[in-house]
Amino acid sequence: MNECLFCKIIKREIPADIIYENNEVLAFLDIQPVNFGHTLVIPKKHYEKIYNLPDEILKNIAPFIKKIAVAVKHGVNADGINIIMNNDGAAGQIVPHAHFHIIPRFANDGLRHWPGKPYANKEESSKMAEKIKNELV
Repeated sequence: MNECLFCKIIKREIPADIIYENNEVLAFLDIQPVNFGHTLVIPKKHYEKIYNLPDEILKNIAPFIKKIAVAVKHGVNADGINIIMNNDGAAGQIVPHAHFHIIPRFANDGLRHWPGKPYANKEESSKMAEKIKNELV
């Protein structure tokens, strides 16, 4: 994919502050960090979203997400870490290349999680669970 921003970073056509690299994975600092140390972990082969990311690649990338998360937490002395993957525009995905955000969090960073909302009743949650279960078949 010639126009993919992250593919251009992989090919060194665009500079990035690279944290880690091997044959399958690249990790680099986000240029618009939520907090300093915010790092992106990407597969080197182009896949747009988790939906088309092969299980084998996901299995191989998971240990590196953990490794980078630990390094970010200790490297910036964070109180915690968020690991997030946005898929589709409605979920906030901007670059159409599968990537995981490792965001260092601090007790006083002023950031809050998105608001939750309870189900109206047990019947509503049971119906929702059934709809999702039916898609696993």
